[in-house]
Order: sequence, then structure tokens, then C-alpha cells
Amino acid sequence: MTSTAQEWHLVARPVGRPVTDDFRLVERTLPLPGADEVLVRNTFLSMDPYMRALMGAGDPDIPSYALGEPMTGGAVGQVVESRAAGLAPGDLVLGNLGWRTAAVAHAKLLTRLQRVDGVPESAFLGVLGMPGLSAYVGLTEITELREGDTVFVSGAAGAVGSLAGQIARLRGAKAVIGSAGSDEKVQYLIGELGFTAAFNYKDGSVREQLMKAAPSGVDVYFDNVGGDHLEAAIDALNPHGRAALCGAISGYNATGRTPGPSNLVEVVKKRLTLRGFEVGDHTALQPRFAHEMSNWLADGSITFRETVVDGIGNAVDAFLGLMGGWNTGKMLVRI
Repeated sequence: MTSTAQEWHLVARPVGRPVTDDFRLVERTLPLPGADEVLVRNTFLSMDPYMRALMGAGDPDIPSYALGEPMTGGAVGQVVESRAAGLAPGDLVLGNLGWRTAAVAHAKLLTRLQRVDGVPESAFLGVLGMPGLSAYVGLTEITELREGDTVFVSGAAGAVGSLAGQIARLRGAKAVIGSAGSDEKVQYLIGELGFTAAFNYKDGSVREQLMKAAPSGVDVYFDNVGGDHLEAAIDALNPHGRAALCGAISGYNATGRTPGPSNLVEVVKKRLTLRGFEVGDHTALQPRFAHEMSNWLADGSITFRETVVDGIGNAVDAFLGLMGGWNTGKMLVRI
């Protein structure tokens, strides 16, 4: 039996901030699954800041979305029809088939998931997925977080930042400071997630607010923002401080090269380590991460929020909202 799917195509390269006219929703007839292929109906799609980079013209290190073709992204779905050993109708799977309602894919592109009691399937795109692993890798592997460290997390109310702050606390940080874009998010960080202190970066100088929150400086910085946050963190980092550079959302819509921090001499003077990373290079840590995170979720040590937008037709609005900061925790589209 033939099936149809709705899928979003990129039809124009965004200049600066993306707009709705850069995208088009298309309906298509799906082919029948071939040998070792399955038909998957998606239930949740992941919206992530990195997708903005894929909408550009591309460079040798960043493959871009092809114009007029379906965009990709993390998605959780259910197998409807299978011609692949090891996958049966009803199985829950994780893949990179987002921005669409359904797809036919080779089984090797999918990961069969084990449902976890009390945890929604959407969690495999957030706390148990790439954002959770990114937070874990950045702290445990990149900065080698130590008990007694003071930690600063930028973009701390987002999918990655909210988990990074909690992991730092659970791993013995002396203090965890976060930045966020609203007073409501600041209260979420302190009241629900257990941050020691937090500030609204829209209220004034990031540098001055960080210095006030951490008068004795910080030892570890988890960077999701770049720009003025990175510059402020360099000033605040103590000698031999370490920074994990996970993202730089402040510059994703820039139309030219963004200026670097003006205080890089401090990196030399204070013997700082600033290290960028891609979570895909650290998949060997997945089993250890999954074990620890599952235990933290089970005993309530870690909590998470999701911002869920309903309907494939609202996927672009969800992405634009993510880039505008109106999500708390993980941004998802429910099909």
C-alpha cells in the first residue's frame, strides 16, 4: 500500500535570520520499502541550533542542506512496515529523518530504542539524546570537571545548558552559575534546577553580571552562546581555567565574520584551555552516559522541560522560535 508524507524543503539560503519564505512544505508519495528498509512514521522531531549552519552555502567542514530536498534532523518514530531483520512494526526508532512526517530508510540508519518506564519517547531527542550527551561530554571529557569547581553555563535554560548545569552540580561543583534570556528562565534555573546563581543577560553587561555572581572567578565555562558571553567568561576564568565550546548561537545569523573576543591575551596570561568539540566525535561515551543519566532520571536527581509545538505545519515556526529563544529546555515538534 502506498503512503504519503509531508516534508519541509529549504528553497532559499537564509540571509541573516531565516524567514518563512526560505522553506516550503511538500507532500510526496513514498516508495515501498525495499530489502533491509523500513517505513517509519515520526512522532517527534528535534529542533536544534546547529540546523542554522546547515542552511548556509556550506563549506568543506559543514555539509549544507540541498535546496529543494527534504531537510534532516533528529526524529523519533515508529516502524509501520519492515523488510529488515531486527526491526518490526511497532518498534520505536531514532534516526536523522526529521522535518517530515514519515520516511523510508535503510535499517542501518536507524537505532532501535527501548522504551523507559516513566520517560516519554521524546526524551531520546533531549535528555537521553544528543543534548544530554553534549552536556555530559563537555563537562566530563572536555573540561575534566573536578569536585569543588565553580562552573558557568551560558544559554543555561536551553536543552544542553539546563543539563550541563545539573550534571555539574551532581559531579560536585562548588557553585553553578547560569545565564538566560528572561527573568522567568532565571527563576527556573535557581528554583527548579538547583543553580547557585543565575542572571538575565538582557539586563546589562554580561561581564559585570558574571563578576557579581562569581566574585572569586570561575574554573569551568560551558559555552553555548559565544560572543559577549565568551569574552566575559575569559575575564572571569581563574588561572588554568577550562572552557568547553559547544555552540555559538549569538553568531549563527551573522552575514559576515563575527569579531572574536578582544581579551584573548588573557588566555595566555592565565594559561586557559579553550576547546571546541563536536559530540559526534565522542560516541564511545554513549554507554557510560546512558547508564549515569538513566540513574539520575530514575532517582529524580535530574529534571527536564520540553517546549512542544504540535503539527508538521508548525515546524518552521518552532525552529524560528528556538533561534529567538522562546523555548525552555528542548524544542520539539510533535506529529
